[in-house]
Amino acid sequence: MERGVKILHFADLHLGVETYGRINPETGLSTRLEDFLKALDQLVDYAIESKIDLVLFCGDAYKSREPTQTQQREFAKRIYRLSTAGVPIFLLIGNHDLHNAIGKATSTEIFDTLTIKNVHVSNRPEVRRIPTASGDIQVVSLPWLRRSDLLTKEDTKNLTYEQIDQRLKETMTRIIADKAKELDADLPAVLAAHVWVVGAKVGSESSMTIGQEHALQVGNVIQPAFDYIALGHLHKHQVLNENPPVVYSGSLARLDFGEAEDEKGFYVVEITPDETGKRQTSYAFHPFEGRRFVKVNVEVKPDDIEPTSTVRKAIAEQQTDIKDAIVRLQVSMPAELEGQLRDGDIRDSLKEAHHFSIAKEIRRETRVRLGETTAEEITPAQALKAYLESKKVPAERAKVLQDYGERLIEEQESSPI
Repeated sequence: MERGVKILHFADLHLGVETYGRINPETGLSTRLEDFLKALDQLVDYAIESKIDLVLFCGDAYKSREPTQTQQREFAKRIYRLSTAGVPIFLLIGNHDLHNAIGKATSTEIFDTLTIKNVHVSNRPEVRRIPTASGDIQVVSLPWLRRSDLLTKEDTKNLTYEQIDQRLKETMTRIIADKAKELDADLPAVLAAHVWVVGAKVGSESSMTIGQEHALQVGNVIQPAFDYIALGHLHKHQVLNENPPVVYSGSLARLDFGEAEDEKGFYVVEITPDETGKRQTSYAFHPFEGRRFVKVNVEVKPDDIEPTSTVRKAIAEQQTDIKDAIVRLQVSMPAELEGQLRDGDIRDSLKEAHHFSIAKEIRRETRVRLGETTAEEITPAQALKAYLESKKVPAERAKVLQDYGERLIEEQESSPI
């Protein structure tokens, strides 16, 4: 290989997440859809201007496996820009892309059907050799796979859940190893996988996926033939291994308050030969600013003679961050002061936010007991946790229910006041 190749790695776009948005009267689109499209536009601009050799997308183009025509149109516009600019793009199928009915097409397969130049779609484990301006790049793909894709009913007959899980891991590991054997050692090679790797930090995806998932250890995805391992599925960008790099790019934009503190962007990867001809891989995260999520927490004391002013002061202290942001105001106050809180004045203080919600935690003297706690002195999420503990729900099942419940609570609280 005479010169290096540059790869742009991103994942988890989730077009269709429109919570906290409103309709833009000028475009007719949800402002939240526009947030995600703006992030994608920045990525496309960078890829074209920086002469990226390959854009590698590791799954979950949409929130739903059946996106609207508008969402598909807007995604296709950006793919077309890359295609016509001569930048190849590889689209991997994620769990949100995969239809729950066997035989149903995924939303991104249309690009393969139309044989769009420079667009490559993978919905099964395979090796793709992709020509680029800097030479061919090999991509081993591991899209999200159903259990039925990996194991037959006969394979799982009379097995416990733990045994089935172990069999799934063994099958996926064997697929990766077998595909690695097909690679040309003289060409750069990457693994693109949409998978949960044990030990990685999770984000909002834990509440977007209900039920059990098969997961791999870091060692299961590492093969000496890979120069870089590009992962999708988890929303926090993170590096799990250095040599070879095992990297989650994270989601491209913030989805909800669970990602309020997360930095969003994409990775740029360079695979270049050293003086001996051996390939070396370097990578860097490229962040960009998106819609902010801001939490404002206020505790009103029992002796506060002007609780509205206390709340407005707390809002004013974060006014710079609040402008054009998605804001959640949480007010904790004694029940006897609730009637003194002027909601209209508080809403006026938040008028520069893109979207805001107000949640009140009212502290009462008379309380209903819930196990060792009281229902009135804890938040809905804490009440759910206490309830699950009181019912002795198994820890793994309780975590799934807790994550799902917190998301429902968040969506309810985000409804306009």
